[in-house]
Amino acid sequence: MDTAVLKPVPRPGIMDIAAYVPGKEHAPGVARVFKLSSNETPLGASPKAIDAFRQSAGHLELYPDGQSNELRAAIAATHGLNPANLMCGNGSDELLGLLCHVYLGAGDEAIITEHGFLVYKIQIMGAGATPVTVKETECRVDVDAILAAVTSKTKMVFIANPGNPTGTYLPVSEVRRLQAGLPKNVILVLDAAYAEYARENDYEAGIELVSSSANVVMTRTFSKAYGLAALRIGWMYGPADILDALNRVRGPFNLNAPAIAAGSVAMRDQDFIAQAVEHNTLWRDKLTHAFTTLGLKVTPSVTNFLLIHFPDVDGKRAPDADDFLTSRGFILRAVKGYGFPNALRMTVGSEEANRGVIEALGEFMSKA
Repeated sequence: MDTAVLKPVPRPGIMDIAAYVPGKEHAPGVARVFKLSSNETPLGASPKAIDAFRQSAGHLELYPDGQSNELRAAIAATHGLNPANLMCGNGSDELLGLLCHVYLGAGDEAIITEHGFLVYKIQIMGAGATPVTVKETECRVDVDAILAAVTSKTKMVFIANPGNPTGTYLPVSEVRRLQAGLPKNVILVLDAAYAEYARENDYEAGIELVSSSANVVMTRTFSKAYGLAALRIGWMYGPADILDALNRVRGPFNLNAPAIAAGSVAMRDQDFIAQAVEHNTLWRDKLTHAFTTLGLKVTPSVTNFLLIHFPDVDGKRAPDADDFLTSRGFILRAVKGYGFPNALRMTVGSEEANRGVIEALGEFMSKA
């Protein structure tokens, strides 16, 4: 008799997925901590959005609007879009997962870039498909490398624009060249989580390209500039056919009512977003200058974070800097998993946090 203990077994490939590990939050033994590891805005959320959240809390017995109509209307009004081409989700992560769940399966391939957001690979593998990773050039997405990797199995291409953790961006001319070179049955996913911070003249988040294409979608988030990371709000702008397919498997109440209320008000409070962007631009430039003066290399960024590269010298490598900064209460993000074993990613924080990191890194770089 077979005495082996039977138990549920995940389908093939699931246990090969490396689980996502968020940025650390704590510095044991340190009285005061500045968390600069998750690209959260130091300005927090709009006071108007916080008030809307509190008011919504008085009706927690009611199901939320399953279509997030109020939120979609606010997004549409702000960006000049048709609400019918918008979908909201429990963070943009849910929307990325839905795309993979609906359009990918065993035998399919999806292209990602070597320093792209780790969730892309997780969702691709979770759908049973194969991620194909292509090289970037000097921390920038390489359109030619992506197009060269396309095969008959390719069903999707993921681009973080601007990129995370690099902070670089792909000019709109290159994004359009990429879309033009893809087969029409391949979906181009433009993840524009940091679009609010990118103000360069040759940058576009993807709205125009989505409007003129049948195979492009753009995802956005409220977790960064809008300061609503705790509420997990994301949105997608895409062709009607794609949204129709996703809506057939989307959870019927995938966004909670306080999130819909707060997100709607936050989207309409663009004066607050302008303040957040102004603070970020000012300190992003100051930090870049300060770190460069210390002899560190900083990848040019258009986002709310900086990728700081350390010298390949004993005692001065990124892990050493990480330990040193953590001991002083400054928590940055190690990015070895993104292909940068000798770099740290720093969120642009409050003035106090930024000045503290400058001083601490100055001490670190000058010590024997």
